[in-house]
Amino acid sequence: MASSKAKELVSSNPVVVFSKTYCPYCVSVKKLLDQLGAKYQAVELDTQNDGAEIQSALAEWTGQRTVPNVFIGGKHIGGCDSTTSMHNQGKLLPLLTQAGAIIATSSA
Repeated sequence: MASSKAKELVSSNPVVVFSKTYCPYCVSVKKLLDQLGAKYQAVELDTQNDGAEIQSALAEWTGQRTVPNVFIGGKHIGGCDSTTSMHNQGKLLPLLTQAGAIIATSSA
């Protein structure tokens, strides 16, 4: 059940961050996405009744047990380090735009 819930969330949102409210790495990733103006779904595993089950399902699905566990456009990106690294390489913004998480604004 937890696995199908996680996959449903990932497939129905351009960006999903599986997170915990007290995790500094999670806060860092959400702050970065906020600064970029990205729309994302944060799933706080420590406040969900089935959070532990979802985290276990994510570990089976992605091989990553830690949070944050970031998905963009249905693809597993990784955690804080890989998300920050992608941003530093200039790859995060295009990926977010392609996924529809950032609406490109045209300047007149």
